[in-house]
Amino acid sequence: MNNSSEFEEVDLLVKKARIAQEKFERQGSQQLFDLACQAVGWALMEPEHNQRLAKLAVKETGLGNVSDKIKKNHNKTLGLLRDIKGVKSFGHVSEDEELGLSLYLRPKGVVAAIVPSTNPLATPVNNIINALKCGNSIIVAPSPKGVRPLRELLSIIHHNLSLIGVDQDLVQMVPMPPTKGKTNRLMQLADMLVVTGSQNNVKAGYSSGTPALGVGQGNVVTIIDETADIEDAAAKISVSKTFDNATSCSSENSVITIDTVYEEVVGSLCSEGGLVLSEEEGSRLTDIHWKNGKMTTDLLAQDIDVIIDKVDLKDRASKDTKFLIFPTNKAGATEVVCGEKMSRFLTLYKVKNISEAIELALKIQEYQGSGHSIGIHTKNYERAHEIAMKAKTCRVIVNQAHCFATGGFFNNGLPFSLSMGCGSWGGNSIDGNLNWEHFVNKVRVVKTIKENKPELIEVFGDFWKETSK
Repeated sequence: MNNSSEFEEVDLLVKKARIAQEKFERQGSQQLFDLACQAVGWALMEPEHNQRLAKLAVKETGLGNVSDKIKKNHNKTLGLLRDIKGVKSFGHVSEDEELGLSLYLRPKGVVAAIVPSTNPLATPVNNIINALKCGNSIIVAPSPKGVRPLRELLSIIHHNLSLIGVDQDLVQMVPMPPTKGKTNRLMQLADMLVVTGSQNNVKAGYSSGTPALGVGQGNVVTIIDETADIEDAAAKISVSKTFDNATSCSSENSVITIDTVYEEVVGSLCSEGGLVLSEEEGSRLTDIHWKNGKMTTDLLAQDIDVIIDKVDLKDRASKDTKFLIFPTNKAGATEVVCGEKMSRFLTLYKVKNISEAIELALKIQEYQGSGHSIGIHTKNYERAHEIAMKAKTCRVIVNQAHCFATGGFFNNGLPFSLSMGCGSWGGNSIDGNLNWEHFVNKVRVVKTIKENKPELIEVFGDFWKETSK
């Protein structure tokens, strides 16, 4: 198909989305917007749908595992619907008499969402719900491997929307087969972009000329200090590292521990299913997972038995082995092993004290993961605050299973999301979890108030006093 034909397909798609969005906004009902969100959420969360779609996603992408995909689809969608329940996201929302300001919320318009193959169901649903909550329409551009799961999901969404009289053109996907040409055209025509996935896609979004919300690369480093509950930390790291075969950008990639508790940490991680590699085994693993500095697909989000077989560890692994541990001191821009892995293994580092731990975490994330998140297991909460002021990170996760906590969970206060902004440190325009507030335009009605003009002494007094000494 030539570019002209591709453009015509996308142009028609956007035209239909714009007509549907304008009608949706004219109806102007928060109740209708919220009902549409529920229709989308139930399309994925209904147990039979969830199971069927999760199986299809794993089959088509070859990434993750079915049981965890089902849990992810359920919890991420349930949590998002909890977050937005009762929230007013359209129309007149506040009045400040003192400042003479009235605040109104309006939709962005047509949203384009570029979504990854690692989460071909949960991420689109999150984006769709956030878009509809605020009166937008949305067009989803999946990865090639995510096409079939998304197409099946959209058929259910369209059915649910029809039950409540909502136009199906509010939620569409790029025509099959997806191509870079179609996606680029969509990026140019949409009113706003949401880009989750490869950093190449994020850069393309930012350079498209359309306002874009991109998210940074994850490369989670977690510190275990000498005050931590070691068994609890190991259990949480194990469940987080292995969940959905480490497809999450928030899965632990490197663990740094203080030397006085190093052996206890190793023992506890092994008790939770870890297998410690020798230097030779670690080198073998590294050579398989990266070629010329780039991650391969050989071990990417694969079951542990596949990894054990390819790294030739069948004689060493047991039926209880869940993930691999590679002790190393290699870190920095020339050491790929300290980078993001998206596989069931992590690197383990030993340092003398918390200062060295923080310094090493910064070194690792200067290579990959700036702005995303750092974890710490500790009973000394001041150390979390120290990290907040020293590290270039937008989240410090304390005593939690990282892959669940970073995207919001039922026991912390972060918004449920699958897209984590990394601020200027990660080259992003947002530094928080992507949520409904990013899908609205804010309109302010401004009235005059009593003049509040300060005297010069009020604003320059401290400076004048300091410089007159």
